[in-house]
Amino acid sequence: MVEDGAVDSSLDLSQYDDEQVRLMGEQCILLDENDRAIGAASKKHCHLMTSIDSGTLHRAFSVFLFNSRNELLLQQRADEKITFPACYTNTCCSHPLACASELEERGQMGVRRAAQRKLEHELGIKPEQVPLDAFTYLTRIHYLAASDGMWGEHEIDYILFIKADVDLSPNPNEVQSIKYVSMDELKHMIATADETGTKLTPWFKLIDENFLYKWWAQLDSLEGAADHETIHRLL
Repeated sequence: MVEDGAVDSSLDLSQYDDEQVRLMGEQCILLDENDRAIGAASKKHCHLMTSIDSGTLHRAFSVFLFNSRNELLLQQRADEKITFPACYTNTCCSHPLACASELEERGQMGVRRAAQRKLEHELGIKPEQVPLDAFTYLTRIHYLAASDGMWGEHEIDYILFIKADVDLSPNPNEVQSIKYVSMDELKHMIATADETGTKLTPWFKLIDENFLYKWWAQLDSLEGAADHETIHRLL
């Protein structure tokens, strides 16, 4: 366990949403650069640029959920979010917690459980609609990105694909809008993002630029696409 530093504990978060501040107390999994768990620290500590600049790195996941028409579900993050508010991103992006069930690395079970938990929390998707064994784990990326002068991300991010028709009931404290897009629609959305003022999360842009379309094109036969050994350094 890593104790939050003096700067963390004295930080005034009163300008932020109460629920999002509460979630900043969750314990994330600290890592070395080879994705070995080395401890735990609060979500707040992990996302402060002062911590990131000193090397703090944590585990995360990004879920890409496709319906039976092979359309990708996007979400726009709520304005209440402390990091990257109002940005469009992939279906669900979050962190496994430093608890026994989500620390389990065999078969990526901890990450899978965290993904199932957060799909329900953010989008109201029931666990039975997204079984743990229905997720395809593709690879990991290591990236760093600032949200503003205070907050940012420094993660080893597990990329999970899943194809399922699901019932949605978004949590407005997490998600302000959702939409399904085809591959062509997403390419147009990203190509015109600057002129339309559409904000995108940095991890979503990195995955889009480096991996997404080749995986999407073989969505029904992903067995040969997975690379479980490499941590792609997109820094």
